Amino acid sequence: MTKRTLISGGAGFIGSHLCDFLLEKGHHVICMDNLLTGSMENIQHLLGHKNFEFIHYDITHYVYVQGKLDYILHFASPASPVDYLKYPIQTLKVGSIGTQNLLGLAKQKNATFLLASTSEVYGDPEQHPQSESYFGNVNPIGPRSVYDEAKRFAEALVMAYHRHHQLNTRIVRIFNTYGPRMRIGDGRVMPAFISQALQDQPITVFGDGSQTRSFCYVSDLVEGIYQLLNSNVHTPVNLGNDKEITILDFAKEVISLTNSRSTIEFHPLPQDDPKIRKPDLTKAKKLLHWEPKVSRKEGLVKTIRYFQEKLKL
Repeated sequence: MTKRTLISGGAGFIGSHLCDFLLEKGHHVICMDNLLTGSMENIQHLLGHKNFEFIHYDITHYVYVQGKLDYILHFASPASPVDYLKYPIQTLKVGSIGTQNLLGLAKQKNATFLLASTSEVYGDPEQHPQSESYFGNVNPIGPRSVYDEAKRFAEALVMAYHRHHQLNTRIVRIFNTYGPRMRIGDGRVMPAFISQALQDQPITVFGDGSQTRSFCYVSDLVEGIYQLLNSNVHTPVNLGNDKEITILDFAKEVISLTNSRSTIEFHPLPQDDPKIRKPDLTKAKKLLHWEPKVSRKEGLVKTIRYFQEKLKL
């Protein structure tokens, strides 16, 4: 029997790559998205596929899907600072009401439920690298709290459904991920630096550039999510890349790979911006037998090529 899988936020960056991956694995994929930050362009190539259907819908309203469902993957949410500062109420609602609606559907259909959580649950961490046992350092009323606390609440709700209703659940904490289909203007460091470098514009570095990030290529992440989905691990699992780099060094790397004439401009660091970000992948390696394979340079070359096409350069 073909597995039927609902992906909320399936027209987004990671969601659309998951649609591709699961279709290749033989799933019937139902992509549900209200297109607030997702794009039909990301799934255009799938619209004629016999095992793919798209439903334009906002999951903060009651969700019903006909027929059986084997899996529900909850990826609906604004996910970049630009987006969740623009849509603060929607971000809180999709993390709370939206999560509850999909958990209710999973309970009704007896489906396995996977929540896309985030490294943002660790806030501006005082532990380095960040392991799943770390409770985080989050400002609950700061500008970023609409995303951080929505995801923290979503995790609590998922675990409550698991413990109280014995629902089969998974939680993935996603660290910085990049690749084709990222939006040029989504405000995250990777698309910002690449688009600026390709157009020989100044690279905008916030703070002194000493803060760190660890970038995971999207194909590695999707493979890890699939491994988690097929595991029996109910507690949160970090997925990302543990090769850390400072933002300043990353800016220089992008300038070099794009042969750009860009200079670097320094701007004030936004409130509550994390100074360090690197996943402890011990749990994923041990329980899922997964680790990232794509090097940052290899992934960057592919991503730069995508942005060159988008910018028509």
